Amino acid sequence: MRAEHIVVGVDGSTASRRALAWAVDQAGRTGATVEAVHAWAPPDLGPDTVSRALVGTGDCEEAAGRELELVVGAADTSRLAAPVARTLVPGAAGPALVAAAEDADLLVVGGRGLDGPDGDGVGPVAEAVVRGVRCPVVVVPAG
Repeated sequence: MRAEHIVVGVDGSTASRRALAWAVDQAGRTGATVEAVHAWAPPDLGPDTVSRALVGTGDCEEAAGRELELVVGAADTSRLAAPVARTLVPGAAGPALVAAAEDADLLVVGGRGLDGPDGDGVGPVAEAVVRGVRCPVVVVPAG
């Protein structure tokens, strides 16, 4: 199977930066396109209506967009045939990546290593996408 469209989840973490680098390297070798997907959600401020009024959804989306641009902008994409597509998705990361990868040939995510007693798990987002997508998934370790 040859991957033509690679979706990669990014959130600014070291694990996601490594996942993006892996996806870009793979795409450079195969000629695939890369789509960086960043899921975002406003922080849970509880019932405090004043705090909710001060933190607008537009502010959160704008901050997520800046984060996406910073992460993709820092990646070496010089070997790619096309620029990395950037997609912001409101909502939780797992379901957002599953939906984004619906037509993808490959999904790449970073593994945080937080689940097991020795930090050897893949992390909740990686686990959610592995269980939810139809395409192959690559989990790139954080370290």
